[in-house]
Amino acid sequence: MRPTAKFSLSFGLVTIPVAAYNATDTAASVSFVRIHTADGGRVRNQPVCSLEGTEVSPDEIGRGYRTDDDTIVPLTDDDLDALPLPTARTLTILAFVAGGDIDPLQIGKGYYLGADGPAAAKPYALLRDAMERHRRVGLGKIALHGRETLAMIRPVEDVLVMQVLLWPHQIRPMTGVLPEREVKVAADEVRAAETLMDSFGGLSEEDVHDHYREALEEIVAAKLSHREPEFEAGEEPPAGRVMDLMAALQDSVRAAKRARGEIDEAADADGSVDGRPAGRTATRTAARKTASRKAAAAGKTAQRKPAKATAAGTGTDTGTAKAGAAAGKKTTAAAKGSGAQKAAGTARKATAAKRATGRGRKAG
Repeated sequence: MRPTAKFSLSFGLVTIPVAAYNATDTAASVSFVRIHTADGGRVRNQPVCSLEGTEVSPDEIGRGYRTDDDTIVPLTDDDLDALPLPTARTLTILAFVAGGDIDPLQIGKGYYLGADGPAAAKPYALLRDAMERHRRVGLGKIALHGRETLAMIRPVEDVLVMQVLLWPHQIRPMTGVLPEREVKVAADEVRAAETLMDSFGGLSEEDVHDHYREALEEIVAAKLSHREPEFEAGEEPPAGRVMDLMAALQDSVRAAKRARGEIDEAADADGSVDGRPAGRTATRTAARKTASRKAAAAGKTAQRKPAKATAAGTGTDTGTAKAGAAAGKKTTAAAKGSGAQKAAGTARKATAAKRATGRGRKAG
């Protein structure tokens, strides 16, 4: 790997000569060329002089600075090297901060920094180990490719890495991005979302594979061979708007667990998985759950009401029976008393009649 720049890394009174290497390779990404759709000819960007109207070779192209009144001022490499700025040749670390204090929106291109020469090896390792143990990153400024920029130095494994940072004024404000009205999220929805995040797990090699590039290369190969492209059947992403957020979160958790094999893929005859319907929308699932809850509630209410009625009926019947028994006893007692009175009266009359008969016999 060839270095793209060489400068010194200043750490207090310690100076470390370093060489910067590109840490990323954009050539490996998918890229297209412009063509003329009528005949397939390639459309190129030709450097043309605006005054002469002729194509210019690369060795004739230099730098120029355009002023506010559109005047072009030529600048040579010697002019840039003569800039009275310490950042032209040295990256001076101005502060050490926690990595979380850096806005990710500011982080730009990355460079590996290597020790430039044997004498730089020990101070290089010293700075790397100290930053690793202190859990800090260094912030400074450096002039790269004709412009001064912020830079962050951080240890990655055994190497120091420099990340170019955008200036704060280069970050656009968020005006017009936030929702126009305030959105309220329930606590149970937040907990369900956290459960869903926990169910995702870590990234696998398949997740970080460039499938788009593979599919594009298959299309190109198919066109060259005059055949149809061949792709593996994949899962279709869910379509439509989510009407029930909670049901969608719960279904997503189950889907993530099924993908990791935590839920058996035994499907029922009606297409359900794990006792729950598969392939249904969140709206139907929510409607079914609501209907089930209502039916269960109605069943419980119906069970409670007959129980009360039975209890009431039992109490009424028992009370009636008791009242009837008491009334029967009273009637029997009354009947007995009435018969006894009648019998006593008849006996008294018979006795009186006998006495009267005896008196008459004596008188005769």
